[in-house]
Amino acid sequence: QVQFVESGGGLVQPGGSLRLSCAASGSIFSIYAVGWYRQAPGKQHESVALIISGGSTNYADSVKGRFTISRDNAKNTVYLQMNSLKPEDTAVYYCNTHPYPNPPLWGQGTQVTVSS
Repeated sequence: QVQFVESGGGLVQPGGSLRLSCAASGSIFSIYAVGWYRQAPGKQHESVALIISGGSTNYADSVKGRFTISRDNAKNTVYLQMNSLKPEDTAVYYCNTHPYPNPPLWGQGTQVTVSS
């Protein structure tokens, strides 16, 4: 039902920062949790961060202390602030409900490339 459009990716050097945006086609107020996922080359989707309606957040161990997820219900937008980026963060980043539906319905995603 709700569609997501990701943006904000790009090419950065190690140690750099990016801020990703996820615009939803409908209200996210009623969605319990929204998460960011990523798919690196040759790998499956993995959960990076999630935020629930009450504001609580959770992060994968690999990004703790570096990434911050937030949401603006009035704008129907979820954000992912990524700092201290590492080459292993290179992936296509997606946003979706958490958990994502079965079968999964992914948007186009936004490419993040961390390279020197």
